[in-house]
Amino acid sequence: MKRKDVFQGIISTMQGELPFPVFDRELELPVNSGQMITVTGVRRCGKSSMMKIVANKLIASGVPPQKILWINFDDERLYGLTVDELDDVIQAYREMFPDIDLSTAYIFFDEIQTVDNWELFVMRLYKTYCKNIYLSGSNAKMLSSQIATALRGWPIEYEAFPLSFNEYLKFKGIAASQYDEQGRARLLTTCREYLHTSAFPEIVLMNEDSLKTRKVQGYFNTMLFRDLIEHYELPNPDTVKYFLKRMMLNISKPTSINSIYNDIKSQGRKIDKNRLYEMADMSCDIFMFFKVNRWSASLIKETSRLPKFYFIDNGMRNSVILPQSDDNGKLLENAVYLHLRRHIEPSQKITYFAEDYECDFVVQQDEYIQLLVQVCWSIDDSETLNRELRGLKTASDVTGCKNCMIITFDNESTLEYENLSVNVQPVWKWLLETPFI
Repeated sequence: MKRKDVFQGIISTMQGELPFPVFDRELELPVNSGQMITVTGVRRCGKSSMMKIVANKLIASGVPPQKILWINFDDERLYGLTVDELDDVIQAYREMFPDIDLSTAYIFFDEIQTVDNWELFVMRLYKTYCKNIYLSGSNAKMLSSQIATALRGWPIEYEAFPLSFNEYLKFKGIAASQYDEQGRARLLTTCREYLHTSAFPEIVLMNEDSLKTRKVQGYFNTMLFRDLIEHYELPNPDTVKYFLKRMMLNISKPTSINSIYNDIKSQGRKIDKNRLYEMADMSCDIFMFFKVNRWSASLIKETSRLPKFYFIDNGMRNSVILPQSDDNGKLLENAVYLHLRRHIEPSQKITYFAEDYECDFVVQQDEYIQLLVQVCWSIDDSETLNRELRGLKTASDVTGCKNCMIITFDNESTLEYENLSVNVQPVWKWLLETPFI
């Protein structure tokens, strides 16, 4: 079958499904902005659904389905597609709808990063034919690097994640506003579940736990083999998987790639140390991990110290490494990071503080420190509470930030510590109350 025929089949099928059956998401992409919109994020987090929500809004506003041109480039019929064949998309659409002015159409390209040099075609399409273009992709390095070159100044960029706690509740049909005794108890139970299970939309909607585990393991294997090993042509899949597991085990702690290298070497596995550093960056490029540097007033020092790495989904982590010990604290901190990351603006960044004492998160905009956050499962123990407060006080003295908080599983209060006011919030409530600054 010719590529053009395949494209026409895909376009026709997608138009026949309109309006799409999707849940609303917190991240709303603009409609009718006349801009190129890019949405990136890990596989299966709902990028396609966010674009489908835009298509639904267009249909609801009176746009005919024939003006929706949707291609999912992750379709197996399009494997091996080259940039030269992308012109067939436009030809296929024009043959189907010769009376439609392409400038009035809405073009959705899902997972377009699978085509090498895709940005050349998209830029030409945007400048010559149509301004209403939506793009999604799962490979951060491809999209960010190409946006920064060929597409510079043109697209508006958005980053998508698995479900937030508020979205998780909606998918479960649970009211997020009931703070009476019964409602609070249900929110607390659901929050514990949220911290330990997967927040990928499809997984949340499944009923059987055993199927959820298999499905989310399948997600991981796709990222491992297709996005990492195949895309970057990495040898020794077992070593790559072991390396990723070691990083998963170490979330919330400064990670020494050199230590992991020595561990791998002691097992008789052969791999270049520099390749491990590259693999850590690659795992961030596909949105599997997020790198957090140690705060410093000096940019050089900030990037030269051991970073922390956080993982995209607690449930996937648990399904892959099957932890034997109590990981409540790590899972809580990972969820807090993802929530912070989900809501920060492009002008903000997240680091961690470590001098004589530690502070888990420093939220900064330009040179101004906006928020200091400690994360601890419980502060009922006085020694634990004192450690968390001392970390906040030290970070506050160094950075000058007085906006301090401790996020726990279920403690709530306001504490005074050495002329510093500290807001203690239960995570279930904090995750529902945004913005957090």
